[in-house]
Amino acid sequence: MSVLSELHEQFSAARAKLIEATEHTKRAVDLLNEARKAIVDAHAQAEPWVPPQLDGAIERLGSDADRLSAAEDLVSRYEARL
Repeated sequence: MSVLSELHEQFSAARAKLIEATEHTKRAVDLLNEARKAIVDAHAQAEPWVPPQLDGAIERLGSDADRLSAAEDLVSRYEARL
C-alpha cells in the first residue's frame, strides 16, 4: 500500500471518529436540554431552581461540538489537498 493511500485511509478513520464524537456531543447537549426542561416543568414556578453547572455544561459541550466540527473540516481540506 502506498504512503498516500495509507494517509487517505488514516484521514478517513480520523474523520469518522470526529463525526462520531460530534454526534455524541450533540446528543449530550440534547440530553442536558431535556434535563433542564424536566427540572423547570417539575417545579412549575416562576423561578425554578436549575443547577448552576447545567448552563456551563451546555456551553462547554457546544464549544466542544464547534471544535470537533472545525477539526473535521481541517482534516477534510488537508486530505483533499493530497
